[in-house]
Amino acid sequence: MMVPSALETCAGRRRGRSHGSRYAWSERRRREHTVKLTCLPEKLAEGLATVGRVVSTRSTLPVLSNVLLQTDEGQLKLSATNLELAVSCWVGARVESEGAITLPSRLLIDYVGLLGAGEPLSLELKGKKVHLACGRFEANISGIDADDFPPIPTVSGGASLPMRASVLKEAIEQVVFAAAQDDSRPVLAGVLMTVKEGKLTLAAADGFRLAVRRVDLGTTDGPELQMIVPARTLIEVARGLSDDEEEVVEVASTPDQNQVLFKHKGAEVVSRLIEGQFPDYNRIIPKDSKTRVTLQTADFLRATKAAQVFARDNSMIVRLQLVPAEGDDAAIGKVTVTATSAEIGDNTGDVDASVEGEAQHVAFNGRYLRDALEALDAQQAFLEVTGPASPGVIRPASGPNGYLHVIMPMHVAR
Repeated sequence: MMVPSALETCAGRRRGRSHGSRYAWSERRRREHTVKLTCLPEKLAEGLATVGRVVSTRSTLPVLSNVLLQTDEGQLKLSATNLELAVSCWVGARVESEGAITLPSRLLIDYVGLLGAGEPLSLELKGKKVHLACGRFEANISGIDADDFPPIPTVSGGASLPMRASVLKEAIEQVVFAAAQDDSRPVLAGVLMTVKEGKLTLAAADGFRLAVRRVDLGTTDGPELQMIVPARTLIEVARGLSDDEEEVVEVASTPDQNQVLFKHKGAEVVSRLIEGQFPDYNRIIPKDSKTRVTLQTADFLRATKAAQVFARDNSMIVRLQLVPAEGDDAAIGKVTVTATSAEIGDNTGDVDASVEGEAQHVAFNGRYLRDALEALDAQQAFLEVTGPASPGVIRPASGPNGYLHVIMPMHVAR
């Protein structure tokens, strides 16, 4: 696990070097080494925004509130970690001499963001202070020695495979919100990521809903993977991925599968994996249904949003009445979406739909219903229902999108 090793490393350094020898080492470094480099402030600001989101704000280790700046083969490498997740990126720079230092993340982000774009920004490190100069602005920022920064784990020796960045990004965004928001059941705070026979499957569940996305990777030559990735890790990965169809992201794990690496253009994300057994989610997915509804996704989403406004004060209960077409002259059926609040009022919205099977009354959590519809990448959606006490299934009505969403019903009196 990443946490104990990083903490033990920091503690070991503190125990293994006396105050006097550490002071002498620092003095020698100040006399012998001065780091100098120049970069564009807007590029540095972009890099800081990428790594700054994982900076720890409540850690007992002050260095975790800092960003590590180090020269790396003619570039400036930025790294940040919270001991569970680490993000690194590279900024183009003209490096005159090599070195490393950690600086306060929040201060550096705020200051660099105010500098004028296009003007060169010079950074000069002397001891534990960095002098920044850009146009008519100058600043001196005190930092913490780079040797006190926890080491970023190296992920190598395990399975590794490339995939299109845009495909992975879309798949993550369609499932990650369904992961649990707390760690009461750690495996549910992650997303099950499986690669088998050339297909990528992401699944997330929080006990009330399940989101699954399957993607054909286009090749069966790659290795097989199965790991539970923290949801927060995948959120950070998706933020860094572009919609460029040509961009590729490499996914790799350590041989014992306790760390994972996502490497894409200009950035790397390294994270611990969650240990445990993910629930067999296939048992949750209903095999058949008594009623199948086909309707326009946008219309259903709009009606759900309107009902959600009134459902906020009533446990987010949104009721659906599924009404098949009546008589030979009726071309379509409808779905009536309602919500009621004893103190505020009530709302009713009708959506035209093709309703096959029995009429049904069912209630769902309005926020879960909205999340599922917003994740669909299709103009039309299927809603499959068996009864008021059974899960509902939402999936795209057409296209190759291998997505489905299962929502548990809410038990309410009619």
